Amino acid sequence: MTEKPKKSILCPNCSKLISADEKVCPYCGVSRPGVWWKSLPLGKGLFSADGIIKTIIYANVGMYLISILMNPTRMGLSTNPLTFLSPSNNALILLGSTGTIPIDQMHRWWTLISANYLHGGLLHILFNMIALYQIGPLTLQEYGVGRFIIIYTLGGVIGFLVSYFAGVRLTLGASAAICSLIGASLYYGKSRGGSYGQAVFKHIGGWVLAIFLFGFLVPGINNWGHGGGLVAGIIIGYLLSYEERKRENLIHKSLGAICVVLTVVVLAWAVSSSFYYRFFA
Repeated sequence: MTEKPKKSILCPNCSKLISADEKVCPYCGVSRPGVWWKSLPLGKGLFSADGIIKTIIYANVGMYLISILMNPTRMGLSTNPLTFLSPSNNALILLGSTGTIPIDQMHRWWTLISANYLHGGLLHILFNMIALYQIGPLTLQEYGVGRFIIIYTLGGVIGFLVSYFAGVRLTLGASAAICSLIGASLYYGKSRGGSYGQAVFKHIGGWVLAIFLFGFLVPGINNWGHGGGLVAGIIIGYLLSYEERKRENLIHKSLGAICVVLTVVVLAWAVSSSFYYRFFA
């Protein structure tokens, strides 16, 4: 009897050619790379280093376009670059901006998640997505996909929670979550030490300085959210540790999956409920 030929696949995490029967990828260590759902576009997005960052960017761009389409006649068309192509305040509130107004007056605690995927203008989302694309790969490489998702999601929530307790009335944007990635990378560089760790620490320190200078020079920036996200990232990075000290385990992946599910549910609710109130209520 002839032996059945083994099926080869590209690992959904590192894209190396491996057997579909492998329990663990011999190159990157991801578990069960041959399961069917990891080959789906969503699975590839969540389990590949490049894919997760692109998935977050797509989600932010998608929510931005929806916020524009919610009230296209009132989008900002001014010559001010900070407000150019800005969605209406009503659309942003319906889609899940956070702060003391949505939380205290409308009891919308879920906006602590949704606000991370909303932006007030074209320049706002452009700056944030460039920052995510430049900083994200380092955090992803040193912490792994599961911990990256935890840091991004929980750090953004904590950043907005800090700004809520500071009395910020209305706020939104991915910068709190991005600052949490910066905080985790800052902790990694300082903790690791050596020439590489020092280089990472100095590079990320430059980002910290630039963000807070920008925050104090430009009006309307939520510095409480930035600071809260930064500190949250440092603490979460310390609690979860990084790859060189502790390999990513099932707990990290499970918590990351919970963060993904919560985010998808919240964004789906934000879009469906806002369309209902905007067009049918």
